[in-house]
Amino acid sequence: MRKAISTFILVAVIGIAKPAFAQEMGVSFSFFFPKNGYFSAPISPFSLRGIGFNITNNLALETGGSLYRMSGMNVTNLPFESKEPLVGPFFNLMVPVELILQFGNNDFEFRIKGGGFVFYNFGTKLNNGNLDRAFVDYFNWVVANSNLQFDNKIGYGYEFGVEYVQYFSRKFGVSLGANYFIGGSNLNFRGNVSGATNDSNGVIVTAVSYPDAKLDYTGLEISIGIIFSSR
Repeated sequence: MRKAISTFILVAVIGIAKPAFAQEMGVSFSFFFPKNGYFSAPISPFSLRGIGFNITNNLALETGGSLYRMSGMNVTNLPFESKEPLVGPFFNLMVPVELILQFGNNDFEFRIKGGGFVFYNFGTKLNNGNLDRAFVDYFNWVVANSNLQFDNKIGYGYEFGVEYVQYFSRKFGVSLGANYFIGGSNLNFRGNVSGATNDSNGVIVTAVSYPDAKLDYTGLEISIGIIFSSR
């Protein structure tokens, strides 16, 4: 699956780069609502979408990019679950590549999107407070203090969504869209957790290793943007 998504994105980006023209380009305010995470806002105006070309009148290939400040995201593939984010805050650069089915006329357009995306995080931090509370429940302790290390790797996934564009002229329009992202990146948690129980005479120190721990890049993105067209 990972190779298929990576190959699709690479081929699509090369294909988009070859044409010397773009049918449309848009700047948007994109807001991300991660699953079991905190609402995240864009770093305005760094959300650029709609760079690409029409394959046919009803089919297009597009890319772009968004720079987010993610407030918090969850982690999967752990021996315990948390309804609170375990990673964040951090800065996030996300680049999608989408095939788009588009229907409409000179006044409006409705689009159905689907494709893959890659992302990378900067300044990533763990939410130690939420982690410690999760370890308290997992080990059945009364207090816990975690000291974990993690990897910061490129992530990937797939996404799908819809978009409505209202044109006010041949060169200008306003868009409203929603995309759902499903992806992640390997974190490889390792380190130790110290704590105590009601019956312990001292501090308990436990080594932990979760090599399959994965940042859960799952969530809904809502975008409001301005479209510049060369129709």
